[in-house]
Amino acid sequence: MDNKPLIAITGASSGIGEAVARAFSEAGHPLLLMARRLDRLEALDLPRTVLRKVDVRDRASLAAAVRDAEAEHGPVDLMFANAGIARLGDIATQPPEEWDEMIDINTKGVMNSVHAVLAGMVERKQGTLVMMSSIAGRKVYPDHTVYCGTKFFVHAVSESLRAYLAPHNVRVVVVSPGIVDTEVLDHVNDLQTLENYKSNKAAIGGGISADIVAGLILDAYALPQRAIVQEIVITPTQQTY
Repeated sequence: MDNKPLIAITGASSGIGEAVARAFSEAGHPLLLMARRLDRLEALDLPRTVLRKVDVRDRASLAAAVRDAEAEHGPVDLMFANAGIARLGDIATQPPEEWDEMIDINTKGVMNSVHAVLAGMVERKQGTLVMMSSIAGRKVYPDHTVYCGTKFFVHAVSESLRAYLAPHNVRVVVVSPGIVDTEVLDHVNDLQTLENYKSNKAAIGGGISADIVAGLILDAYALPQRAIVQEIVITPTQQTY
């Protein structure tokens, strides 16, 4: 096996994060996997992996996890800022605490993930940031109000970062999926919104597998460093948006 560089993933305990971890592990990369559910990371049982219980809102613990992994496997060459939460609901009745949680995890958490690796990538003139957004970062939905705001943030920050980092040979890739079979609905407390989402999902024949998204991310990363897929937009064929 050749000496492949370190891949860091937040929100790696399930869904797209887990699928990306499996894909890059199979491709021979050492991994830094971070999530709040350490037991789920341990259950993946992947080789050459550093596991850390990290809440992306905690900038210091995220940076410490990166330092630990880099001491063992060398510099992070890809950071997948994947951790996020979707508290979808009626904005007029939704508890503001749910807004706070989405803003803190989906925006500040993304920036904390970037901050942990940015200086090193600029210094080395090498690296890739993969930023998890959504089609909800490209179009608004009535019951996604604050969630859409957080994903529009990811798009805006990513475009600015891409312009800033291009002269440093660092890539910024945005991932904007539609409906994917993950645990996203576990975080929806508004029963009517949950029912509507499930009905829409069933009407288009269900979501796509997280493995499909992971394969696209792996393919985008595998391109020569001088080539960049700026954004991956993928949905079920029957989903319109």
